[in-house]
Amino acid sequence: MKSFVPGPDSERDLRTAFGAFATGVTVVTTHSEIGPLGIVANSFSSVSLDPALVLWCVAKSSRRYGAFANAKHFAIHVIAADQKALVDRFARSGHDFEGVDWSLGQNDTPLLNTCAARFECDTYAIHEAGDHDIILGKITSAACVDCDGLVFSRGAFQTP
Repeated sequence: MKSFVPGPDSERDLRTAFGAFATGVTVVTTHSEIGPLGIVANSFSSVSLDPALVLWCVAKSSRRYGAFANAKHFAIHVIAADQKALVDRFARSGHDFEGVDWSLGQNDTPLLNTCAARFECDTYAIHEAGDHDIILGKITSAACVDCDGLVFSRGAFQTP
């Protein structure tokens, strides 16, 4: 096992260590000033059952940061194992909803109609955390289907 102290000279080592923990893959959506907007995030977690809370993290360096940091409402979509193309699309362009099966949910939040699970949320709190913000959402509606989610581990997408 390689030991290191986190810092500028060990960023690659830290990313490798983080990559040992497999995560699910999500697309978070909101309504922005110029229409529906999506962003890919693997920093998603359940937080509380009462009240029903989830969290995700957004990089302050993202061009989409402002829209999500200021959003009053958003939806988190847990991406199904066979939906990698959807992840690729929203990683490239947050406004590319053309040809995607989506609709408007509560508060005009864009909803992807096919995914493993979906959580419509009101922004509950935002906490600064280094080069990211932690966004807590209070779940107002949730849905799920019986399928496996897409997994990201060791720098690559995996299917269960």
